[in-house]
Amino acid sequence: MRSEPTWRIPLGVLALVLALAAYAVAIAQYVAPLIAGWPGLAQAPIYVVLGVVWLLPLRRFLIWMETGRWG
Repeated sequence: MRSEPTWRIPLGVLALVLALAAYAVAIAQYVAPLIAGWPGLAQAPIYVVLGVVWLLPLRRFLIWMETGRWG
């Protein structure tokens, strides 16, 4: 267990918020215009996948925030 505060947690939260904002802007800028003409039921799976993809690196990032190691 961690007994003293670490700079990794506030830095990690800030980095996560900034990365998610950049990811959202990139999706809105590049993906949305490509599929804007598709029916809503065809767009939904694309947005579901894109909404889950950002979770893939999250586990290792949270481990780094807690321990300072990537694995």
